[in-house]
Amino acid sequence: MNIADQIGLELVPVKREQNFEVGDTVKVHYKIVEGNRERIQAYEGVVIAVNNKCGSKTFTVRRVSFDVGIERIFPLYSPRIDKIDVIRKSKVKKSKLYYLRDKKGKSAKLKEKIYVKKDSLPKAPKAAPAVQTSGEESNQD
Repeated sequence: MNIADQIGLELVPVKREQNFEVGDTVKVHYKIVEGNRERIQAYEGVVIAVNNKCGSKTFTVRRVSFDVGIERIFPLYSPRIDKIDVIRKSKVKKSKLYYLRDKKGKSAKLKEKIYVKKDSLPKAPKAAPAVQTSGEESNQD
């Protein structure tokens, strides 16, 4: 680690948890300054790459708008990012999803991960003790 990276770590003002991975659909709430006014704009898309440098971590979000693919790179520790919401998680086998640039329509969809909580699973009924009727005899000899 060189001196620039060490200084970069000390200057990071916002520590944010990264609760998303590559392949997740996220909604990034980004602050935009227009003149003397400030507003928050949401940018929703699929995370296709996460670049982990020492002090600066960035992630690339891709969305398709009017049949045109748009990619935007966000710095994770930027004070302009208000919050990051994870909309859905997807199953992926690669760390960079640049192949989605060539895909269109249904072929560009990713398979969704489905999490099942242990509490929501139906419980198996307990086995009732065997009751012997008076007309039956047991064959335990």
